[in-house]
Amino acid sequence: MACAVRALDSAFAAAGGGTVVDDLLAEYRRATMFFEAGDPIRAARMLEPIVAAEPGHSDVRLLLARAYFHSAQLSRAEEQLRVLIERDPTDHYAQFVLGRTLERQNRPEQALPHLRVAAAMHPSDEYTEAVARVAAKVR
Repeated sequence: MACAVRALDSAFAAAGGGTVVDDLLAEYRRATMFFEAGDPIRAARMLEPIVAAEPGHSDVRLLLARAYFHSAQLSRAEEQLRVLIERDPTDHYAQFVLGRTLERQNRPEQALPHLRVAAAMHPSDEYTEAVARVAAKVR
């Protein structure tokens, strides 16, 4: 998460700084703290206006999607993740979280391709286990 904050620092600085940008960055940092402290609902509420103001910041959108996922707002998580994947289909983590989101919505046939793409791009035990678990539901 620290990398995301540094990336946003740089991105917001490139945007010229200023009160609004500084306020958005401060809110992002606060939202990150709430998310990490286990309060994804509050984090999502804080992130929504930031995504509305700065829709191009993928790190903010990903944290919002994760906050929705962790607070069981699965259709909202799916919406944010689809935007991320449309922008960057090679984002293995967004592919993985979308697959998990679809799995939690009992849509294994739709989840499996995203999980397989994630596992192919970034082999890990977590991704491989998710593919196996969801593939078993599809059979």
